[in-house]
Amino acid sequence: MNLIEQRRHMLTGSCYNDLTPELVEARARAVRLSDCYNDSLGRPQDEREQLLRTLLHHVGNGAHFEPRFRCEFGFNISIGEKFYANFDCIILDAATVSIGDNVLFGPRVGIYTANHAIDPEERAAGACYARSVVIGNRVWIGAGVHINQGVTIGDNSVIGSGSVVTKDIPPNVIAAGVPCRVIRPITVDDRTGFLTF
Repeated sequence: MNLIEQRRHMLTGSCYNDLTPELVEARARAVRLSDCYNDSLGRPQDEREQLLRTLLHHVGNGAHFEPRFRCEFGFNISIGEKFYANFDCIILDAATVSIGDNVLFGPRVGIYTANHAIDPEERAAGACYARSVVIGNRVWIGAGVHINQGVTIGDNSVIGSGSVVTKDIPPNVIAAGVPCRVIRPITVDDRTGFLTF
């Protein structure tokens, strides 16, 4: 199977062989391109965004990762407008990762779409499967959050620092914990008056 066929197979959620030469090379390409992006800090924003567009599937205007950013492949990641990730973001993108507009990540956020087989012999042979992750618009992900495969986080929600997200989070809520759970809705009482300055 060539890389395009393997990628299609991965996106179905079926088991795939993580050790094929095509996937090993695709990972090496992602490392090279993410190194170029990380080393470009201080260069004009449009140049940095162009480097991201070479690495990722889709990048909206104003997208920015603080160094060091790493992804597994890059070709399954779509990022909306005005995205910001603080340092040490990691995205394993064997399945699609879709991030909306005006999303903020704290330091050391990890998104993991891939999972190894449970059976030890299959795992040693390279068997993996992946499920997509979707993050809505205007979401804030706190520092040190881990987002596991198959999760959707709804628009406007806030995920508290150190959380492990294993299930869908609805829109317009504050959620935190291990495992992450809804703490309360976001309401008009959360407004600080900032927009009136």
